Amino acid sequence: MDKVLVEVFVPVLDHSFDIFIPLQSPMFEVLELIKKAIVEMSGGRFIANENTTICYREDGSIININLSVYELEIRNGSKLMLI
Repeated sequence: MDKVLVEVFVPVLDHSFDIFIPLQSPMFEVLELIKKAIVEMSGGRFIANENTTICYREDGSIININLSVYELEIRNGSKLMLI
């Protein structure tokens, strides 16, 4: 499975995390993986809920979670934000 390395910024923590995500998976599955990873890497300081969403860090536009990572053209070095 091909993966890409993305930077996920979490404003509530004022911290970024580097995470590998699978290219072919739909973003709704990847979002769940990212939420779990951030909770774990933050030592439980971040608590995700059903309203937690992911967007592009550059412009704040919300990512369509029904498309795959590949279809969204997310590549190595992409900067995302978890809000």
